[in-house]
Amino acid sequence: MERKEVIISPEKIKEQYRYMDLVKDLLGQRMQSVHYAYVETFGCQQNEADSERIMGMLVSMGYTKTTDPTNADIIIVNTCAVREHAELRALSITGQFKHLKEKKRSLIIGVCGCMVSQEHRKEDIKNKYPYINFLFGTSMNYRLPEILYTALIKQKRAYYLDCGDQGNIAEGLPVERESSFKAWVSVMYGCNNFCTYCVVPYVRGRERSRDKGEILSEINDLAKKGYKEITLLGQNVNSYGKDLPEEYDFADLLSDICKIEGDFTVRFMTSHPKDASKKLIDTMAKNDKIAKAFHLPLQSGSDRILKEMNRHYDKKSYLELVSYMRERMPDIAITTDIIVGFPGETEEDFEETLEMLKTVEYDNIYSFIYSKRKGTKASVMECQIPEKVKKERFARMIETQNAISNGKNNIYLDTVQRVLVEGRSKTNPDKLTGRNEKNRLVHFSGPDSLIGCWANIKITEAETFSLSGELIK
Repeated sequence: MERKEVIISPEKIKEQYRYMDLVKDLLGQRMQSVHYAYVETFGCQQNEADSERIMGMLVSMGYTKTTDPTNADIIIVNTCAVREHAELRALSITGQFKHLKEKKRSLIIGVCGCMVSQEHRKEDIKNKYPYINFLFGTSMNYRLPEILYTALIKQKRAYYLDCGDQGNIAEGLPVERESSFKAWVSVMYGCNNFCTYCVVPYVRGRERSRDKGEILSEINDLAKKGYKEITLLGQNVNSYGKDLPEEYDFADLLSDICKIEGDFTVRFMTSHPKDASKKLIDTMAKNDKIAKAFHLPLQSGSDRILKEMNRHYDKKSYLELVSYMRERMPDIAITTDIIVGFPGETEEDFEETLEMLKTVEYDNIYSFIYSKRKGTKASVMECQIPEKVKKERFARMIETQNAISNGKNNIYLDTVQRVLVEGRSKTNPDKLTGRNEKNRLVHFSGPDSLIGCWANIKITEAETFSLSGELIK
């Protein structure tokens, strides 16, 4: 794939800025003094990063951000398609906005993201949600100003689906970040792996890497603004650079990021085991700026199921990778993804997955019951597992992992942890909450002035999913 096919030209970006000005002029002609924009986001961190740019464009067009959809003059729903549950939630929330449109006929509602990049979902929304003004797929995000201007002028429903499978990289667009101290930075988009259960290659397109200069410039700007944590994003960050004209990979990018001045921590997700190299692990080990935490999706502990999933690695190579990580970084935190109930999974296959949990001793797992995704090979495989069996296996897996996670957390008792304070705890507003380098959730008492800052916490209590401690002043 030639780079010119995936990078939006500066002229086209300039055209979108012209549309931003046109929308701003239209809003200025209205009697209303303030126009509010609301973005509802579902799914992964990549979607969250996309939403920050969507909001950035809306703010540049004259809208004011709101967290209350009842105040909104425009609502954008950014959807996910990884699991059916995420799609149904997005459709349900979108359906609830119908009454807002009935009260305010001028309200603009748009739906974007991975879900609408599927033809059958586009038809669902077209036929069942007539109050939606427009849809746009993932590679059309940069064209929001043009799409919105057209909707305001023509007042007709429109559908902007992705043009081909190459996807797009649009640089130089405004961004409205959710946090003033934590930032998402996308380093690449798309996926070439075609795991048999996954729709990402179909809705996000093929892999394409951002130019290293653009990435380093963005991170340098964040560091100058005092951001404390920067997370690099990609469907498979380990593939970064494979489509670039020069020899430059993800480990090289990390090395260059660590040369940028500033007191910040670098994280990244998500990695594919088949592309995780010793060079990457060595780079992590020798750079203090990189958090010693690695998310390494396993999906299944059975070689037979891994082959059916089209994952291109086996237990042996996976465990060798884990062993090398711990050889170079003995205290590294390793997390993973597990799918329970993949078509054809036997009790023996599932037991192999449980055995892998015990062997690797993950700090935490993100586990999912297999969900059929239309258009994927797994959705038409024989031997679909009954829901009752999937749920029973899922419960056993959670029980196994919880015991492991609890033991891992107990290691932190009486230690002092450097924590980036994120805000008030949602479950206990009397406590502040933050995360340490290993991404452990830590609760403690302290003033709001610590939010966005580093704090040293002595751990006094360890539970399965979090730590509690006392602030060391």
